Amino acid sequence: MSTFLGEFLGTMLLILLGNGVVANVVLNKTKGNDGGWIVITTGWALAVAVPVFIFGPISGAHFNPAVTIANAAIGNFQWASVGSYIAAQMLGAIAGACLVYLTYKPHYDATEDQGAKLATFATGPAIRTNLYNFIGEFVGTFVLLFALLGIGNTKMVDGISPIVVGLVIWVIGLTLGGTTGYAINPARDLGPRIAHAFLPIKNKGTSDWGYAWIPVVAPILGGLCAALLFKAVF
Repeated sequence: MSTFLGEFLGTMLLILLGNGVVANVVLNKTKGNDGGWIVITTGWALAVAVPVFIFGPISGAHFNPAVTIANAAIGNFQWASVGSYIAAQMLGAIAGACLVYLTYKPHYDATEDQGAKLATFATGPAIRTNLYNFIGEFVGTFVLLFALLGIGNTKMVDGISPIVVGLVIWVIGLTLGGTTGYAINPARDLGPRIAHAFLPIKNKGTSDWGYAWIPVVAPILGGLCAALLFKAVF
């Protein structure tokens, strides 16, 4: 139960802070409106680092089905626990997205752009082309998992690993995130997209379910390939 709660609360906090910075930048009449991509990527990096600090000792701070599945595939995590971890991550992501909506409710009401509203929940491509959108999410998650495994394999001063993880998220966003919005996490995209579908958001538009499979399937496959290659090399 403690690991379930760790994954649930950690993912909830990750989404609250990560999607929160997107809401602050893209919704109308916020203090951070039009803050730009640097603000978003920096906010997301910190949004990952903070819950890793808090919940790393409890659950290992996966917060991402791609991380959980990849670690199970190379023997670093028990397959028996994969289902409960993913359930906790999905529920936490939905809860976090709901908290973003409650926090920014007046700004959702003041925003006309349906795409901007969806962007505060789920990712979407800058140029829609399934093949290259898939490649973008695959490559981004490959880098994420390869880096995370490398961090876990490197001796560091106590307490610094979450900062390094945040830097990995930051550099992926800055360098590779401009194509799809770098979901690199199925729960991060699918959970909030589900929340977008059922929340009573004023003039919200579609949840873009036709695209939703890409930020789920591509990160899982990218993470698996990275983990298998890492194990083969190291």
